[in-house]
Amino acid sequence: MTDATPSPAPDATDSPDYDAMTRDIADVPAVEVITTVAVHLLSAAAVNLGLDKPDSEHKDLDEARKLITALAGLVTASATEISSFHAAPLRDGLKSLQLAFREASIVPDEPGQGPGEKFTGPVFG
Repeated sequence: MTDATPSPAPDATDSPDYDAMTRDIADVPAVEVITTVAVHLLSAAAVNLGLDKPDSEHKDLDEARKLITALAGLVTASATEISSFHAAPLRDGLKSLQLAFREASIVPDEPGQGPGEKFTGPVFG
């Protein structure tokens, strides 16, 4: 037979120290915040373009357009602030998404009218 004694209730002193576990946002460099947001936008746009897997059930070009445009604005506005070292790969990823959008679209946008192109200029393959 097993001992069925209940375990003691958690004490307030047993709770984790969330202040110690949480990184203060003021300590995070701006370049890290900007690149993290950009990577999230890149990833979300790629999924909405259906690039995550063949015959993706998540394909939604309207959502992808919004995400790519937001990414283009962020990358364009922050490029001088985060240095070429950080901006160049983001620009490359953005261009790849813009080209993938153009390829996935049934009705192609005019040059300069694709997602984010008001910030980046026309994108050609």
